[in-house]
Amino acid sequence: MKRVLAFDLGGSSGRAILAEYKNGQLTWQQVHRFENRPRDVDGRFCWDFEDLMANIQLSMDLAGNFDSIGVDTWGVDFGLLDEQGKLLGDPVHYRDARTNGEVERALSVLSAQQLYAATGNQIIPINTLFQLQALRRQQPEIWKRAHRLLFMPDLIIHRLCGAEICETTIASTSQMLDPSTGNWSRTVLDAFDIPENKFAPLVASGTVVGQYKNAQVIAVAGHDTQCAVAAMPIGEDEDVAFLSCGTWSLLGCELPTPILSDTSRESELSNEIGANRKIQYLKNMIGLWLIQESRRQWQREGTTYTYGQLEELAQQAAPFRSFIDPAAPEFTPPGNIPERVRAFCRRTHQPVPETIGQVIRCIYESLALQSNMTLKQLSQLTGRKFSTLHMLGGGVQSELLCRMHADCTGRTVFAGPVEATALGNIIIQLSALKEIEGLEAGRTLIAKTEPVRQYVPQHLEHWKKAYERYHAIIEQEEYK
Repeated sequence: MKRVLAFDLGGSSGRAILAEYKNGQLTWQQVHRFENRPRDVDGRFCWDFEDLMANIQLSMDLAGNFDSIGVDTWGVDFGLLDEQGKLLGDPVHYRDARTNGEVERALSVLSAQQLYAATGNQIIPINTLFQLQALRRQQPEIWKRAHRLLFMPDLIIHRLCGAEICETTIASTSQMLDPSTGNWSRTVLDAFDIPENKFAPLVASGTVVGQYKNAQVIAVAGHDTQCAVAAMPIGEDEDVAFLSCGTWSLLGCELPTPILSDTSRESELSNEIGANRKIQYLKNMIGLWLIQESRRQWQREGTTYTYGQLEELAQQAAPFRSFIDPAAPEFTPPGNIPERVRAFCRRTHQPVPETIGQVIRCIYESLALQSNMTLKQLSQLTGRKFSTLHMLGGGVQSELLCRMHADCTGRTVFAGPVEATALGNIIIQLSALKEIEGLEAGRTLIAKTEPVRQYVPQHLEHWKKAYERYHAIIEQEEYK
């Protein structure tokens, strides 16, 4: 029997999952779940790293004995170590305002075409490259003291066992990695004068990198999306698109090689490296952040709703009343999302959602419509039809969201597993421990173990008309 401990840290919460693998059977349980609470530090919006580590330590205490540890997190963010290995302050949150204007500054150094051809990443302000440019411009003394940059999962690994490594999947979110070679892009590093020795050595997903007490520390797919995709219970030959739905929605497919064309760049699609070393061709979109932050706003106003209650209110609201573009810049920062939804609808001359149910219904429908638009782009650029859409992660707990995606895209949706990210983390650990033969065997194991729900598309004509309205609304927006 092997016991493996998976840490899965998202933008709003973290969880520790303890799995047991014995005689070909996989069982697991959640041993601890905790909030991931950012905080203001000297005017910066930061992650509370010590609080995260305290919860990780508590999780290990609760788990008891285990054979290995793996950590996955959100992408792009990082910590800086000095020459003594000391952390130079809490890692800054990707939603901090420090990157305002940095994309435009960067594109005066390398054009959008050159930057995309070199890295294959969707060009968005949160990417590590733009965070680094902001840091160097605003806090040059910190950059000068920085000996090593470690992405979030690698920073946690360093605290656990002292290893300084850079796992490839998390590095591929940075806008600095060449997806064709899996190495740092000399084009980008040279253009922005970033010394390669600031980065730790690159390692592949599934590498044993150290030891914590009696447990092996394994660099799983550091990027949570790639852990989730690793757990997708499908065969190699299935024509499937995936949607990892949590705080962010990441919709894409697996490819043998990257697509680096101007059309791909204009469609804002990314080429990331997966745990299986295939290209995960995807778009990074605002997801359930809109629901999460709306819920927090109503809490601030004095009323706490469960997600189930919010979904019930949405089901009671009239369909197809008004839509937002989740990619509109006003929906990225924290704050009063419901009021921003209303302001968007006023600006675009739509009925303004007043009730909580109307606001939530507007968001849910808009997320489904956003996915449909991305799926159309994905199909056009890859030449694939995608007979099914496989939804993964916490968002699949919403039957309404899954149903809307089936109806809107016109494709059968398979929803699950809910804990796809943690399960991907687990099977990568089991593969590294030689308990299973690679990730395909892991996917087969998960297909036998985890429940998956099926949603067959209905109401296609209603959604087709809704999509035409949605497309017209967002095309007229100035930021497009």
